[in-house]
Formats: sequence, C-alpha cells, structure tokens
Amino acid sequence: MLEISPAKVAHIIYQSREGRMGEGELHAFIAGLNEDEQAHLVALAWVGRGVYEADDFQEAVNTAFTERSAPTDRYLMGMPHLAENLEAGLEAMGLDVTEVENDFLRDH
Repeated sequence: MLEISPAKVAHIIYQSREGRMGEGELHAFIAGLNEDEQAHLVALAWVGRGVYEADDFQEAVNTAFTERSAPTDRYLMGMPHLAENLEAGLEAMGLDVTEVENDFLRDH
C-alpha cells in the first residue's frame, strides 16, 4: 500500500515539470516528507523507471529504506525524467494519473 498520498506525488510531478516552484522549494517539500513517504516516493520512481515491477513494490520500499545513502530530495531531484517516472509509477500501481493530477490542480 502506498504510504504517500497521490496528491503529494502529483504536487512533485507538477512542480518538477512546470517549474513554478523554485528548485529549493521543491527540495524542501521532498525533504519535509516523513521517512515512510520518502521511501515510498523513491520506490514509486523506481517502479516508473522499470527497476522494479509493481508486484515488487514492497521490496522496492524496503530497498529504499536500507540503501539510502543520500538525502532523498537530492537523489530524486538528480533523477532524469522524475515527473515521468513518478507518473509511470502511479499508473503501474493502478492509480489514474490524470485523475490524480486533475484533483491536485483543482485544489491548487
């Protein structure tokens, strides 16, 4: 089960793609997530990149916890195609990305 709200993921996707938030603010947003949310966010990006399959999501989360060697915000912000990876990860996990993003935009 995903331990980060789809709205938070949509926020990161939107800000990563649109760049309306300064890079420092996006780093701070990701750094401000709790450890569970950060691990799930990394795992979601890995599923979106094809490093893990959706069926192996819990293994990806466990790996994100145990192999963390850099701050999550720096790791993710250094990832090429972060927004696309997160979108693909949400889709692989069975979440409708369009609906998630529309909900985020409606609320903001």
